[in-house]
Amino acid sequence: MNKPKINLKKRLQLAPHPAPERPVAERLRDFGAVRLLHSPEEARAEAARCLHCPTAPCQQACPLHNDIPRALGLLERGEFTEAALVYYETSHLPEIYSRVCPEQFCQAACTLGKRGKPIDTRAIEAFLTTTLRRTDGLPAAQAAAPTGKHVAIVGSGPAGLTVAEILTRKGHTATIYEQFPQPGGLMVYGIPKFKLELEIVTAKIARLKELGVRFRCNTRIGVDLTLDDLRAEHDAIFIGVGTPVHYRPGLPGEELTGVYEATEFLSRANLPTEILPLPWQAPLEIGSRIHVLGGGSTAMDCLRTALRLPQTTEAACYYRRSAEQMPSDEGSYRHALEEGAAFTWLASPLEFVGDEHDALTAIRYQRMQLGEPDQSGRRRPLPIPGETFTVPADAVILAFGYRPDPDFTAHLGVATERWGTIKVETRENGQTSVPGIFAAGDIVRGADLLAPAVADAAHVAEALDAYLRAS
Repeated sequence: MNKPKINLKKRLQLAPHPAPERPVAERLRDFGAVRLLHSPEEARAEAARCLHCPTAPCQQACPLHNDIPRALGLLERGEFTEAALVYYETSHLPEIYSRVCPEQFCQAACTLGKRGKPIDTRAIEAFLTTTLRRTDGLPAAQAAAPTGKHVAIVGSGPAGLTVAEILTRKGHTATIYEQFPQPGGLMVYGIPKFKLELEIVTAKIARLKELGVRFRCNTRIGVDLTLDDLRAEHDAIFIGVGTPVHYRPGLPGEELTGVYEATEFLSRANLPTEILPLPWQAPLEIGSRIHVLGGGSTAMDCLRTALRLPQTTEAACYYRRSAEQMPSDEGSYRHALEEGAAFTWLASPLEFVGDEHDALTAIRYQRMQLGEPDQSGRRRPLPIPGETFTVPADAVILAFGYRPDPDFTAHLGVATERWGTIKVETRENGQTSVPGIFAAGDIVRGADLLAPAVADAAHVAEALDAYLRAS
């Protein structure tokens, strides 16, 4: 496609057309999507602002290297289907990435950001790919002739789905093993529906089933099936389980009723009962005063989820550093503020206080101050001697982050890194210390953003294909 002729001066004067968002009062009444799609006219107007920079900084910043300028050029000309298909050339889950990727990749790299009005690249991708699917414009799923090779994929999150699709299209038989009742991993059980609608994930799963990918849910490797069971049926194994174990602070009172881990809370508050694990199917009873501990995007998701529950009168985040050092992406933090979340900075929990029925009633906090930077580059939080305070609470959500499951990696017998992630030769080939077992995603990187992990998974799928054909 020829690039459109650019009148640079005129384009610099064009007004932005960001995707609309539902009003705060309306969106707090349900778990529907906050960000809405552009209208076709708005999308074309936004695409018409693209400067088509020779170096394409947006494309370079994208972990998947989507050809964003080409897609925007096609959209500007009204070629909606062709524009949407550009994303599918480099991405297997563009409807999902466009809704959960933070601004720090393509949008932050947009040259127009220097003038304070970058193109709403993620929303454009969401508009194009969603419109394509809803109008049956997606090409029919097709797989190559069967090779007779079988691969087990452990984990049905973004990395597992990506590997399954690539290998199935190449003619291999892929079976995904998932511990939860429904495929999707944290896309279903960890990301609230107001950020990523459930129907988007289920539609992708349906297309993979149509392609020939097999799913075995409610199956935990190392518990329901062993590694030997997988080896008996498959020629290779891919590990894409992410980092499913929550960090816990190890404080007094963690066993009290009313203390929840983030994934359980998000799932029970967001999802229909029929797709929850049996232990989570009881009604969620958390009272009206909810504290969230942590400063990442998961903590913001928990705050915003709490604010949508009818009994909530207070949803407050307590974080041991300052707002400037909070790791959450800017968009999630902005939405939490808009929706009424409260924040207390430089406060770290010391103890969860309960009543005679072992139910949480309060949390005792330590006031902190910032010292010198630590290894992460952020200033280290240090306790202020003698300065503690206690706040009433009915529930507390632990959102301190995630780590690998050491029991699972021990069962596999693979070498691990210092923090428990699986050690691989390179992120591009994903070969673990055990021949025939490959890995990618957060189980290799550590808890990370979706797009970089999936970019690795796509490379590993190619290495797996070569391994299967040579074996």
